Amino acid sequence: MKNSLLLLIVFLGGVASMGIEMAASRLLRPFFGDSILIWANIIGLILIYLTLGYYLGGKWADRDPRAVTLYRIVAWAGFSTGILPYVARPFLQLAIPALQKFDAGLGFTSFFGTLVLFIVPVTLLGCVSPFAIRLSTQDVSSSGSTAGKLYALSTFGSILGVFGTVFVLFQILGTRGTFVAFSIVLLIGAVTGIAKEWGIPRALKYAAMLVVIVMIAAFDTGGVVKAAQGLVYETESPYNFIQVIDDADGWRLLTVNEGEAYQSAYKMNSVLTNGIWDLFLIAPYFATNQPPKSLLMIGLAAGTTAREYTLVYGAIPIDGVELDPAIIAVGQKYFAMNESNLRAIADDGRNFLQTRAGTYDVIAVDAYRQPYIPFHLTTVEFFQQAQQHLNPHGVVALNAARTGSDYRLVDALAATMRQVFPNVYLIDHPNNANTLIVATNQPTRLEGFRANVMQLRDENLRQVAAQSMPTARAATQTEPVFTDNHAPVENLINDIILRYALGN
Repeated sequence: MKNSLLLLIVFLGGVASMGIEMAASRLLRPFFGDSILIWANIIGLILIYLTLGYYLGGKWADRDPRAVTLYRIVAWAGFSTGILPYVARPFLQLAIPALQKFDAGLGFTSFFGTLVLFIVPVTLLGCVSPFAIRLSTQDVSSSGSTAGKLYALSTFGSILGVFGTVFVLFQILGTRGTFVAFSIVLLIGAVTGIAKEWGIPRALKYAAMLVVIVMIAAFDTGGVVKAAQGLVYETESPYNFIQVIDDADGWRLLTVNEGEAYQSAYKMNSVLTNGIWDLFLIAPYFATNQPPKSLLMIGLAAGTTAREYTLVYGAIPIDGVELDPAIIAVGQKYFAMNESNLRAIADDGRNFLQTRAGTYDVIAVDAYRQPYIPFHLTTVEFFQQAQQHLNPHGVVALNAARTGSDYRLVDALAATMRQVFPNVYLIDHPNNANTLIVATNQPTRLEGFRANVMQLRDENLRQVAAQSMPTARAATQTEPVFTDNHAPVENLINDIILRYALGN
């Protein structure tokens, strides 16, 4: 029985250590997102804590090689895991004003302050395997076999911890509930072991930890994860943390993850938004003086661009591709994204091009939710695939982020698109945060675009054209060029954000 309980503790330690890592990303996502930079910090620090635990666990086991000591370590690991999401709240709340003001110092304090909280449970869980090896080794001649068996058991638990957390616990219990579940399981195993080794009276002291965690969970009403003025709805999907917000001017806005940009905007009686979405309307006239008859929208979000195209150009066929099915559902429920001519498709944009796409007059790409720029939608190979699905007078229009003075992402994308298309053009939006990049399938001239928009009669198009003309220009960038083999777009966008936050 004693050996069986020890093996169970090793297994649970493996499950919890990796499950906590996955839960950490979920805890941080609403405030910092889940870019590759965030993941790198989470994984790196968790590994540091586990390394520290392995070292301390071995030393601890040699000094006090008793099973009850191991069970007490696991009890404290379980308790600290259960209270972690609640203790982290003050640090996470610091992130809201930090990101709104781009306060780098406050943002770093919030992010790393939260991650430091993981040092206690994860380090203690790292102690489990070396401690268990010390307790299980009876003969030096079999110590290798014993260590191998226990590490294999722990690693198998870690595998289940990853998949079970992502595909089961998050869906059923949510983020805080997942932490509490790991806490309760670890505490039950630890208290059972303490009762076996020390007796029930002493075990009751540690059972009090279990009671505290259960009470915290029982009184946790859930509530809003991230407070926001005008909040209408929030939810978590496997891909994003999603919020719908009504602002003071009557606009309904979609924001995801850390929420420092809006992915869609809607007002019932308005066609134009005065946002980057409006510029997509003018893109076809870089190639022709005729209105478009079809649109592929990669990065549909809640359907702002699709709605504008329908209101201005009529019920033309629109394929809208959005990776996250939950965002499509939000668009349909909260943003009136129910146009009969719109086919909303939950898929990756590049996969859709490879497998199901038709041919279009306009392929609009608005899938770059900074800092989440999927590199495979930025490369020469992607734009070659897009070109294959353009009609002869078709265009590819792409929304790229920038600051008032830092155009490095725009330059890289324009240079990459120039490897595929005969002509590429740029239009800066007055918000100093976005540039529309337009590539034409056939050779064109900027003078042609100017002549085409001068003939427009629709008042909405004339308004967008007037906004576009002052900054419309031909792209001349030749480097850097992104390919499937080398597209360091994450490093580029992270550097742009960091420089902006630091005021450089």
